[in-house]
Amino acid sequence: MNAVLNATYLIETPLDPAAVADIMAGEQSCGTFARVQGETDALRARARAVVQSIEVLESVTQPSLSSAFLQRHDHDGPFHRARVRIAYPVDNIGANLPTLAATVAGNLYDLGEVTGLRLEQIELPSEYRARFEYPALGIKGTRRATGVAQGALVGTIIKPNVGLSAHETAELVARLCSAGVDFIKDDEVCADPAHAPLAQRVPAVMTAVRAHRDRTGKNVMVAFNISDETDAMLRHADLVEREEGSCVMASLNWCGFSAIQTLRRHTRLAIHGHRNGFGAMSRHPMLGIGFQAYQTLWRLAGVDHMHVHGLQGKFAQHDSEVISSARDCYTPLTEDKDDTVMPAFSSGQWAGTVPATWAALGCDDLLFMAGGGVLAHPGGARAGVASIRQAWTAVRAGQKLADAAREAPELAQALRFFGK
Repeated sequence: MNAVLNATYLIETPLDPAAVADIMAGEQSCGTFARVQGETDALRARARAVVQSIEVLESVTQPSLSSAFLQRHDHDGPFHRARVRIAYPVDNIGANLPTLAATVAGNLYDLGEVTGLRLEQIELPSEYRARFEYPALGIKGTRRATGVAQGALVGTIIKPNVGLSAHETAELVARLCSAGVDFIKDDEVCADPAHAPLAQRVPAVMTAVRAHRDRTGKNVMVAFNISDETDAMLRHADLVEREEGSCVMASLNWCGFSAIQTLRRHTRLAIHGHRNGFGAMSRHPMLGIGFQAYQTLWRLAGVDHMHVHGLQGKFAQHDSEVISSARDCYTPLTEDKDDTVMPAFSSGQWAGTVPATWAALGCDDLLFMAGGGVLAHPGGARAGVASIRQAWTAVRAGQKLADAAREAPELAQALRFFGK
């Protein structure tokens, strides 16, 4: 068989899982589970996807999703769940990321034979992975750009959509730089608003960042949200580069694979990948796409940072999902080249969530972003940043936060204020 990529799915069906797996393979390659005129053995051997394995799991009495097809054919339960692995010939797809996504995560979701289908994992051969984009900075490059050789990168989020002008945003950025952050990002819903357009906001913010760099030697990374139609994104990235910025942010799901690939090829800035909307694709356990497969596709587009949410945060994901997502970011897609990306932790993060993060990962190659955990600290933003750094120092030394807080007043304040 020619080179293949493998995709693993969780399926649910009242039919024989093996028969359904064969339908899936046909649907996404030859286009039919039955031979058609002109379909020779040679053509089928070259182009047809192949079911590699089927692991039968539990059965349930009620379907996860409805299917008019099954209702028309009077197929009732039980509904069998199985894990199916399918090999797709890469020659069917080529170095074409939208078509790759359409192959592994396309019409399969509409198959009438299933009452649940979730893409869990994608595995790529090395030579095929090499035909796509790589991160420009990744973990090591992000550390170089920020001057943070070790320890978690402490970041925060600004919310220009509260009505801050470009000048007011720059003033806030100046205060945050002075407070000691390594990283600042725009909110995902603020890209180019009338009250703070990027044409004004980028020069104003970068003036503050450069002034801080000239004064202290510290180059704070700012992820400007340039989500837009593709040509506008390229213009925005050029503006950031002219102003000596180092990072841009994009809402991945809404900009699309082609736009992010084009952006990657156009600029060497770090691309901060925001996954807003991922919950619509992932929250149902029997539908959509798991993070391993999701981040694989976006890493092929060349992103440098990937959002994973945060431990003990405000969103719906279990901590175990956040942890596995971060580990996916640390795992090279192939063994030939380091294409790992920096996981970005956010959502309800503060000094008190640091121990769980360190205990889960034993690693601080991450962006630890705290909005309220910095800006709402009773001692101010500088104390908020200090409290998070003190927490990281404590956990790396094997010390409990309560003990460390005796010699760290900012951490003590955070524990009293946020710990309620």
